[in-house]
Amino acid sequence: MKRFCGIFLCALCVALVAAEVRAQAPYPSRTVRVLVPYAAGGLTDVVARLYSEQLRRSFAQAVVVENKPGASGIIAIEEMARSKPDGHTLLIGNISTNGLTPVLLAKKMRIDYDRDVQIVARLADVPVFFLATTKDFPPQTFAEFLAYARARPGEVRYASAGIGSYQQVNTEILAKRAGISLLHIPFKDGGPGMLRELASGEVQVSWFNITNPVGMMKAGRVRALAVATPQRLAAYPEVPTLAEVGFPGVRASQWVAAFAPSAVPAEIVVTLHNAFVRAASAPEMQDAFQKGGMAAPAQTSVGDAKAWLREEMASWKRDIEEIKLEVDE
Repeated sequence: MKRFCGIFLCALCVALVAAEVRAQAPYPSRTVRVLVPYAAGGLTDVVARLYSEQLRRSFAQAVVVENKPGASGIIAIEEMARSKPDGHTLLIGNISTNGLTPVLLAKKMRIDYDRDVQIVARLADVPVFFLATTKDFPPQTFAEFLAYARARPGEVRYASAGIGSYQQVNTEILAKRAGISLLHIPFKDGGPGMLRELASGEVQVSWFNITNPVGMMKAGRVRALAVATPQRLAAYPEVPTLAEVGFPGVRASQWVAAFAPSAVPAEIVVTLHNAFVRAASAPEMQDAFQKGGMAAPAQTSVGDAKAWLREEMASWKRDIEEIKLEVDE
């Protein structure tokens, strides 16, 4: 019996030591999964892959991007939030999935977003165009678009990435303030599908970040009626700002950020945050950002990112309440 107890105690000690070694293993200790709530090819996916490559180099570990589209980002958000909170499963989301979905679609989520999700770092800010098709759609200016829509209530079709997306929310805010009625056409495949249908004339207007439609604009298949920036863009001096066309309160600019389960230890979140910040300064990242019209937001800590997100979501709540925007639950 004594011999048995001795063997048992030895085995227990070995197990405890092994557990302690595992607990002290440097982060990351295995493949990092990066979930993207969209199909491949859109802005959020591109940003995720750019940063993931930098993280792979920084951590000397595999970093795998997994596309999990659907349900306005809820599918990917819930999978990330329920993952083991050790920093090996992250989400790269955007203004729609992580700014608006938690506000507009909270009742559809099977998690408590505020309790279960935390921001890790801001990754990119991207100006947004209000685009119109040139196929069988005569308006060439924002004023002409408004006049056309007012004369045809409920007929002008606008595209979005789905209920709760920034395209849907911004268009409804714009429509309310302009006194027009538009027809919502959601797309499950996000930006690429929306742009394709806009160019073909199946839908007539929508918001697009400036990284997507450049080729279509040069080909004359779509035209920019306005841009959501404080000043006109140097590369597109002919495109007026939303403030210039009479809608200074519409904040359509898109952002991308990284998120993790809220129970991930603070030291791992800081490690990730610092890795993302370092990644943004890499020459190849700077080159990609410049070519895509993106900017890496200034941030010095995780606290900065959290404070920014709190104000961002509070601002959207105020806008949504102001116009009494509702979505089907």
